[in-house]
Amino acid sequence: MSSLGNSPSLARAALDHLAKAREACVAAVESYNKPGRAFRTRTYAILMVVAWTGLFHAIFHRRGQKPWYVESDAGSRIKYKQIDGDPLHWDLAECVRRYYGGDNPPQRANLEFMVRLRNKIEHRDHPELDPALYGECQAMLMNFEELLTAEFGEDQAISEQLSVALQFSILRPDAQKEALRRLQSSAATDLLDFIRQFRVELPREVVESSSFSLRVFLVPKLANREQSADLAVEFVHYDFASPAEMEGMRRVAALIRDRHVPVASSGLMKPSVVVARLDECLPFRVTMHTHTRAWKAYEVRPGSDAERPQETVSRYCLYDELSRSYGYTEAWVEHLCTKLGDSEEFERVTGVPAVLKDADGVGRG
Repeated sequence: MSSLGNSPSLARAALDHLAKAREACVAAVESYNKPGRAFRTRTYAILMVVAWTGLFHAIFHRRGQKPWYVESDAGSRIKYKQIDGDPLHWDLAECVRRYYGGDNPPQRANLEFMVRLRNKIEHRDHPELDPALYGECQAMLMNFEELLTAEFGEDQAISEQLSVALQFSILRPDAQKEALRRLQSSAATDLLDFIRQFRVELPREVVESSSFSLRVFLVPKLANREQSADLAVEFVHYDFASPAEMEGMRRVAALIRDRHVPVASSGLMKPSVVVARLDECLPFRVTMHTHTRAWKAYEVRPGSDAERPQETVSRYCLYDELSRSYGYTEAWVEHLCTKLGDSEEFERVTGVPAVLKDADGVGRG
């Protein structure tokens, strides 16, 4: 185990926070894996935020740094903020900022996402979000274990206390489709918009990293020989920085990815419907050309001949592989009604003059 500092008090503070971090992590996993839990992500996120905060506090104390908010700093005398007589410790967002500084690895993106998600779901109940967030939850756990052992040694590892949750794997595809259907038609649309927007704004290499979101295939593993005693579950590690290994993993994923029929996207609109809605909200004459120029100008989807048609701004537009077409969201209509209501913006985006409509809806110059 690495040194906990020269001072006994620093060592004790680090050990106390470390113990809290490990206990909270185990409790988070126990809560998430408990069968029948209605909204497992909420409790997991709350407890893992506690775990990560404790881990960072332990690291800072080991380094001889007090992770406390400063109220005033007059020369050599520092006065710390207090709450109920105790120093006010940095929250997780502040710990992340202090620990990573100017670096932005996928681990940081995962933590920043989960902190913001925790704030949004702490007092809400949307179990349909669980399948959409599994990857980020799993990555948050694995990143915790990695940093814990890197900073405090292998003997502090939690992995031996945990096991991979048993899966009803043969039922998962249909269950996931049903969960997706419920998610798209639920009252959690603002949360779904947040999740999509956060992911869209990240660099591709961060989104694809297992340190941001771990996505896995559960594939039956053939034993090396009869009555073999090898591990039933193993994580295959690969070097994210190696283009050859990354391409190899993409090929494997392509080979084993199940063929799926996209769930009917509740609430999505065809371009003709968007145009009709724009005709209702805008004072100018609109056509299909208006909408085509708009999605190009705001870059919400790729062109018709794109190699990756699914790379859209998902808050506004989604690609349907089954029909090979794009559907547009209510947020997209609201965005255009706001933006194109300005005549200068209308002309900039569409490339044509903003022609006002008469009372009967017919355009006039």
